[in-house]
Amino acid sequence: MSAPTFYDAVGGEPTFRRLVDKFYEGVAEDPLLKPMYPEEDLGPAADRLTLFLMQYWGGPSTYSESRGHPRLRMRHAPFVVDAAARDAWLLHMRVAVDSLELPEQLRTQLWEYLERAAYFMVNRLDPAEPTP
Repeated sequence: MSAPTFYDAVGGEPTFRRLVDKFYEGVAEDPLLKPMYPEEDLGPAADRLTLFLMQYWGGPSTYSESRGHPRLRMRHAPFVVDAAARDAWLLHMRVAVDSLELPEQLRTQLWEYLERAAYFMVNRLDPAEPTP
């Protein structure tokens, strides 16, 4: 038998849905991030993020089956993702991660990935900020 995946260890799909729902509560009220979502209803974006995170952490491959390779930087290229956007995204994601009340090791593993991903998505550098 193989070791349980991170997906299984955190509680599977319900945990990822709670994470993303909490995250998008913040995004819906954020004047910097909300305009980056073309749909008036954030539901489709929330579903995409949920499926992506579930797949990344060892859950079902529904994301790739329906959308293909994630190509995250390409999909975000039309939007200005600068340090301010990154920091706003991380703020809402931090609230969402903390709301899960995961054991410390799992919380840290999830947060470190999300933080790296946020820095990776930056596509406009602020000349006053050091390069990540």
